[in-house]
Formats: sequence, structure tokens, C-alpha cells
Amino acid sequence: MISVAEFAAGARTWLAGNMPPTDPAAGHFVFKENPEESERHATARVERCRDLQALLFEGGYAGIAVPREYDGQGLTAAHQAAFNRELTGYDHPLEIQVSTFIPCMAVLLEFGTEDQKRRHIPKMLRGQEVWAQFLSEPSGGSDASGAQTTAVRDGDQWVLNGSKIWTTAAWLSDWAMCLTRTNWDVEKHRGLTVLTFPVDSPGVEIQKIQLLNGSREFCQEFLTDVVVDDRDRVGDVDDGWTVVTRWLHHERTVAGGSPYVTSAGGRADDAPNDGPKQAVLAAAVGNLADDATLRRIGEARSQSMVGAALIDSVTRKMADQTLPPLAAAMLRLYSGTSSTRKTTIALEIAGEQGVVWTPGDEQRAAVGLGYLVRQAACIGGGTVEMARNNISERLLGMPRDRRADDGAFREVPRGPTVS
Repeated sequence: MISVAEFAAGARTWLAGNMPPTDPAAGHFVFKENPEESERHATARVERCRDLQALLFEGGYAGIAVPREYDGQGLTAAHQAAFNRELTGYDHPLEIQVSTFIPCMAVLLEFGTEDQKRRHIPKMLRGQEVWAQFLSEPSGGSDASGAQTTAVRDGDQWVLNGSKIWTTAAWLSDWAMCLTRTNWDVEKHRGLTVLTFPVDSPGVEIQKIQLLNGSREFCQEFLTDVVVDDRDRVGDVDDGWTVVTRWLHHERTVAGGSPYVTSAGGRADDAPNDGPKQAVLAAAVGNLADDATLRRIGEARSQSMVGAALIDSVTRKMADQTLPPLAAAMLRLYSGTSSTRKTTIALEIAGEQGVVWTPGDEQRAAVGLGYLVRQAACIGGGTVEMARNNISERLLGMPRDRRADDGAFREVPRGPTVS
């Protein structure tokens, strides 16, 4: 196996000759004042990401830690981390790797059949399949185990009915990984099954949700008699919670430390609201010399430095089993709270210019609109409240909350169905 140092040197040369430089205005999550423009931008960005993913594959840098039998490179998480460090300054397809690579590809690698791995993972690595996760439900909040989307077996097929929500850009995805309820007569964690299917399957209706900032990136899906082949089931029937615990683990690694995601990293100033970016904002609004502004820039910088050190430490300790996989909750908690604070710092620096701006001024618009949805950083990818529960109960051994839903799920009291 090639050494990490040799691999990094080769990657440095390849990147310089092949990958385009990063464009701050090109990202999928760049705010646009007009919702229609945002959707056009997101659609174009996903297509661009497919091309970038294909470029990585052709260069031998897609799926660095994915086994060779599924068209990966068969190297280690350390090789992926080295590539990520070299990637700083270059455009890359992060937007489609989340959630295609984590959690969906990671779940297939752990629980998928050989047929599923060979059908899907090579296409994921080439940018030919973009996946969405159909996990949250309108009535479920953060309680994934309370899923009510029903899958009823019909021979070698399943028939799905229900609704999922808060799916990022579902209309741009090719396949979905979906958590369903297959047994209502056992405790809620014991009656779940994970199924996968094309997003354009008959019976799948996608509706976009408009947020306070005008974005319609999140979606709600309505599933009506959707037919899924049993060969597209992931894991055992009624044992979906075993799959979901790992699904949620990989989702938390969106905060950092995944062995599968290609993302510029390893340096604290890569964060979108880090100190250097805040300094650029301060210069634009004319208060860079202000003492209070300098303190805020320093705070943002220190938040990113601590985050980078935490990712490195926790990832290393999970790899050597000093910490259990649930330690990823620490990364999720810090990522959410730090991101929210840095978004707030941006508004504090911009002041009234982050509240009222002239049309077309996307820098100031991004500050104000970002502030309106700042709490999304504490919700998407698993809420910070759930992360706190995992840390306190599973890592620190504190008493668990009392449960009132440990009987047959059919008998658990529920409020009115939310549509």
C-alpha cells in the first residue's frame, strides 16, 4: 500500500493539474434572494458536482477508503484525510457526497448485499447516482424510531405508504434510502425495516418547503402505494434499528471525520464563517478597525480552531477504539452550536447592513438570510439535543430519560397525524 506521504504528494500534483479552483459563489448552499434563482443555482451546482465527482473517479481519487471490488481505491481513512488537506482551494463535489456517501453509501458498505454494493457504489463514486435519505417524518421530530411510514409485504415486494420530510434537494436525487414501519405489534425500535428505491418511482410525490429565507431546498415526500422489490431491502426485516444506529452515526460525521467524504479540511480557516471570512465582511461594511469587531473575528477564528482540533482528536480516538462510535455526537454538538454562534457573529459585525441591503448585494443578503435560518445548523443531521442525550447517557453514563412508549407501538398514544 502506498504511504500516506507519497499519496499526498501525488494528489498535490494531480489537483494542481486537473481540479478547478474553488468559487465562493458556486456552492450549493449559497444564498440567493430569489427562490427561483436559488433552485436554478442548486440544480446547476448538482450537475457540476456530478462532473467533478466523475473527474475525481477518472483521476483515481474517488472512494479513497472504499474497497477496490466496488471501484474504490482500497486505501485508509488516513489517505482520505491527507487528500482532504491537499484539496483546500479547489472546487469539489461535497454537496452530492452528503448524503450520497454519508450516510447512504456507508450504510450499504456495512449492511448492503453484494448485489446492492455492486449495483450502486460504483455509480455513486462516478457521480451517476445521487442519493437522498428519507428519514424524518412530520409527526416524528428527532425520534427516528417513531417512524409511521408503513411497508406491507406482498410476496417479493413491499408497498409503502406515508410521508417523509426535511429531505435536502430530493428533487435532484436519483435514489432514496427510506426507514419504514413493518411491524406495529412490537416495541417501536423492533418493527423497522430499511428500504431503497428510485426517487422517481410511481407513487412518490415531492413538495418543496419554503423557509424564512426564501429557500425551497428542503422537501416533503408523500408515498402512496410505492412498490419496492425485496432485493432493495437493506438489513433484516424488523431489524432496521440496527441499521439506523449506524446510519445516524455516519450522518453525525457530516461535522467532520468521515473516511468517505471528500471535503477540503484539516485547516481551521476552511469554515464558511471562520475569522478570515468575517474579516472580509468587516472590511466590506467598514468596521474592520473596531475593537469589538476584532474580538468577534478572533472568537470566530478560535471556534474554528477548536472544531478542527476536536475533529482530529475524536476521529483518531474512535479509530483506535479509545472512544466508541457514539462519540461522533460530540462533533455534531460542537458543529451545531459553533455554526450558530458564527452566523450570529456575522450579523453582529454587519450590523444594520445585515438587516437591510440593496438588491443584488449577496454578501450582505447572505448574512441576514443566514441568520434567519441559523438554528438549522442545530437541527439538520440530528439535533444537538439528541447529541447531548447521547453524550450524557451513552458516554458519561448518566441516568436515561424515562420512556412511556416501550410497549407495542400500535398501542402508543399519538396525537393527530400531521400532513
